[in-house]
Amino acid sequence: MLIPVLLFAVGLVLLIEGGDWFVDGATGIARRFHLPELLIGATVVSIGTTLPEVMVSTTSAISGHSQIAYGNAIGSVICNTALIAALTVAIRPSRVDPRTLRTPVIFFFAAAIFYAVVAYTTGYFSRLVGILLLLIFAVYMVLTVREMKGGPEPVEPSGEASEEDKPLWQLLALLVVGAVLIAIGADLLVDNGTLIAEALGVPESVIALTLVALGTSLPELVTAITALAKGHGALSLGNVIGANLFNLVLVCGVSVTVSPFSIPENSTLFGVNSSLVVDVPVMFLVMILLTAVPLKTGKLSRWQGFTLLAIYAAFCVFQFTMA
Repeated sequence: MLIPVLLFAVGLVLLIEGGDWFVDGATGIARRFHLPELLIGATVVSIGTTLPEVMVSTTSAISGHSQIAYGNAIGSVICNTALIAALTVAIRPSRVDPRTLRTPVIFFFAAAIFYAVVAYTTGYFSRLVGILLLLIFAVYMVLTVREMKGGPEPVEPSGEASEEDKPLWQLLALLVVGAVLIAIGADLLVDNGTLIAEALGVPESVIALTLVALGTSLPELVTAITALAKGHGALSLGNVIGANLFNLVLVCGVSVTVSPFSIPENSTLFGVNSSLVVDVPVMFLVMILLTAVPLKTGKLSRWQGFTLLAIYAAFCVFQFTMA
């Protein structure tokens, strides 16, 4: 048990350092090209911090552990929204530009509705479903890049030593090395955290929806905290929303395309698969709570953060109770 604990700690250190470098590189690039931080967070940063979910879900699907592949994506969306975004909103609510928030939110709910329709009608994620999810990802990236080129408002300097003064190659190096450290750190945390959980007798389905989801979402958490500490609240929110979209279209798209799977059924509620009664509805609920207010008013409120945290606590209690 000592070695998994030590490797878990090493992974945490790599995540923290990688998150710091990744945020520096992303915000520096945003300033250099006069791009809004929310868009950078919803694209470049989100892809980097979603890498652990892609690796874990794809490996799980190939090895026949569909419970982890399915649960990791849904659980990560819930964790990103009701824990990570909730913490940043509860600590420091900020103003956001509804115009730059609109595109990733629309794409998320379009992908989520498609995902839910498949889950409720067939319960089977075929290779065609995976390809369609990847097409949604491709369309989103193309539209977002075009939106970036359409003359968005420039990013304002934060008052600290500006990253835009660094050469472009150095900013790109910070971005790439940060992403690598984040991926390695998350991998160490997931592998060893899962070993510790299994040693304590926690079921695989619960591990996927809670511990694995939390472990693979740690890059988003570290990036969010780092961005918040550096005064980049929009980058943090954009990262969470973008990561949620990518969990559905990129993570699920890759894993389902490589190895199709059915929704695992470990427990039922009112005679129905508990995932369809609880997990999917909670995913929609927390995203609506996070995005509806800023889309209308252009700002986040502390009550949203505390409400989301309460929902996440109840969700985790339910998962362990039903196990």
